[in-house]
Amino acid sequence: MTDKKINVLVVGCGNMGTSHARAYHKLDDFNIIGLVDRGSKSSERLAKEVGNPATFSNYEEALVSTKPDAVCICTYPGTHAEFSIKALEAGAHVFVEKPIAETVEEAEAIVAAAKKAGKKVVVGYILRHHPGWKKFIEYAQRLGKPLVMRMNLNQQSTGEEWAVHKNIMEAMSPIVDCGVHYVDVMCQMTKATPVSVHAIGARLSDEIDANQYNYGQLQVRFDDGSVGWYESGWGPMISEQAFFVKDIMGPKGSVSIRKNTFDLPRGASADIGEHTTVKQFRLHSSEMDEKGKLVHDDEILDAPEQPDHDELCLFEQEYFLKTIKEDLDVSDHLQEVVHTLQIVLASDKSVKTGKSVEL
Repeated sequence: MTDKKINVLVVGCGNMGTSHARAYHKLDDFNIIGLVDRGSKSSERLAKEVGNPATFSNYEEALVSTKPDAVCICTYPGTHAEFSIKALEAGAHVFVEKPIAETVEEAEAIVAAAKKAGKKVVVGYILRHHPGWKKFIEYAQRLGKPLVMRMNLNQQSTGEEWAVHKNIMEAMSPIVDCGVHYVDVMCQMTKATPVSVHAIGARLSDEIDANQYNYGQLQVRFDDGSVGWYESGWGPMISEQAFFVKDIMGPKGSVSIRKNTFDLPRGASADIGEHTTVKQFRLHSSEMDEKGKLVHDDEILDAPEQPDHDELCLFEQEYFLKTIKEDLDVSDHLQEVVHTLQIVLASDKSVKTGKSVEL
């Protein structure tokens, strides 16, 4: 373990890059030596907030100029593999936002490059660091098997948010981009192996490519009999009625993240700060008496501490720091990341072929 500060280069100064840069700025063990963004205004604005590091519009130039110990990649998914491998080959550890890459082959290439370089790669699976989501998974694991897992996150996005979503959809659909989080949660809840995926999708806007879709739903079957679905839609036409569903059922009852989605301001579903919020749980027991009546009333329980988006990114960077300082083995983490990417990409294939995909 070394006491030397870790010089970090942050690439991408949008929502995620800003939150991660703030985290590095708070952590004494990191030193931000550069910000990279295609738009100079974004990097210059963020630079004033995090100690005025150098700003760049070209990633390769920044990598050569700053010679970082670590690189944080918060760009659009199409650059994740290329930027990660270049950082690893330059001798830097990598934190990369989800999804790790656009294809399984690219993801495996990153894993191989990390192994060759002897460097750490941590992927931004933010829900793994959220106290409320950890508790949600714990409650789900008490419900017996099989589990039925119902999840969605629909976003009525307009203006700047819709522009971001359209950019993302040039590379991948909503169920791929966001689905990795929730398929990962399903795998943690069941501790089982997914065996097949079926998915449907629809293109609801002429503003996106003809071969893409801005609404999708995937369905996963597991080898323990558990099943789960995840739904995601983006755009100005998306309904905000029940846009946030996180609901798990098992033989012993059910657990849900309790969230009012009916009286919020229009467009609230696109607020990134609300996407991970867990304030209360509803616990339901299936235990019945001799007359076949339920024994217990449902319980409404408060969640643990409620971190905001910046705090969650801070938790992620504390973990990234720990992997570097304590030389933690992250091979299992990377294997799980590649596996969840494989599952959501199979769902994309299912949408386009109209057939189930065996895993």
